[in-house]
Amino acid sequence: MSDYTISRIFKSDLHGSRQMDLLLLQEGIRRDPNLDYSCGLFDDKMQLVATGSCFGNTLRCLAVSRLHQGEGLMNRIVTHLMEVQYFRGNTHLFLYTKCSAARFFHDLGFYEIARIDGQVVFMENKRNGFDKYLKGLSGDPAQHGADCRGADCRGTGCRGADFRDAAPGSKPVSAIVMNANPFTLGHLYLIEKAAAQSDLLHIFIVSEDVSLVPFQVRKRLVIEGTAGIHNLVYHDSGPYIISNATFPSYFQKDEDAVIESHARLDLAIFARIAGTLGITCRYVGEEPFSRVTGIYNRIMESQLPKAGIHCRVIPRKQANGTAISASSVRNAIRENRMDLLAGLVPDSTYRYFCSGEAGPVIRAITSQDDVIHY
Repeated sequence: MSDYTISRIFKSDLHGSRQMDLLLLQEGIRRDPNLDYSCGLFDDKMQLVATGSCFGNTLRCLAVSRLHQGEGLMNRIVTHLMEVQYFRGNTHLFLYTKCSAARFFHDLGFYEIARIDGQVVFMENKRNGFDKYLKGLSGDPAQHGADCRGADCRGTGCRGADFRDAAPGSKPVSAIVMNANPFTLGHLYLIEKAAAQSDLLHIFIVSEDVSLVPFQVRKRLVIEGTAGIHNLVYHDSGPYIISNATFPSYFQKDEDAVIESHARLDLAIFARIAGTLGITCRYVGEEPFSRVTGIYNRIMESQLPKAGIHCRVIPRKQANGTAISASSVRNAIRENRMDLLAGLVPDSTYRYFCSGEAGPVIRAITSQDDVIHY
């Protein structure tokens, strides 16, 4: 048996990158566009026999040549990638794999969170990680006690008003998941509509920092912009509500299949969250612009009722005859159209973008060739 050497594959390493692409393709995997570290096991002739990569705190694009399977090479790749992640300070790790490989990764210390049969399994390296997340969501909001500052509270799971003021009634417990990149009058309109029709409304703010507006800013603007609504609970999404940026595309044959797998896996996770919090309704905004979100909404409308969750699609708020979107807000910022921005966002968002604090975010937006997301 050959001796194998493990080494990093840099983007500038054209030979190693080509071998990596070929090996992935042979195993029915496309290279994911979101990778920040890749490695390979090479034999004594410098031929690639196994590979794996990272993005953030996920492991992905894992493959072993079918000529060398059964030699324990995937174990070596995963061990190496975990060492890289621990060196980065990431101890809570996730991976996506084909259903047929889930048992193998369980033997390496990963535990299933959710799956779409025949397509993909989402796993983590903590036995009770997701259960602890669910317990954290369902923790009594009264635990915030004297430290709670109402709408100014930054605590995950904290309500903007005293939870004891909300008496259970005939209205449902509902949820909205939003990125709010940034928070717009469209987001506010959706929350107002949902809150008026709900006994309690859980707001999940996508907490992955992969947007032009940083998470802490997005979260603050959501909380400030909804300060007058008193039946809200704010949650960080954590690593379980999956974003477009981190969902793997390498198992699916085309873009529509990627979107559908993403949606189905995300909804399987959301169903467990909903069961924990007693959520029976999810609100989404009608999507006239984004093809991705449009497909996602269609799948939500068909899949959520199967989990006992009603899906309500709310028509988008308009300005000057056009639906308000975060993309249009970013475009107004990019073009320095503050007059236009004022009609698209709440006062709190507008004040932020007029402040010196917003300078780095504005520069990030203006540096982009395109801020319209489809």
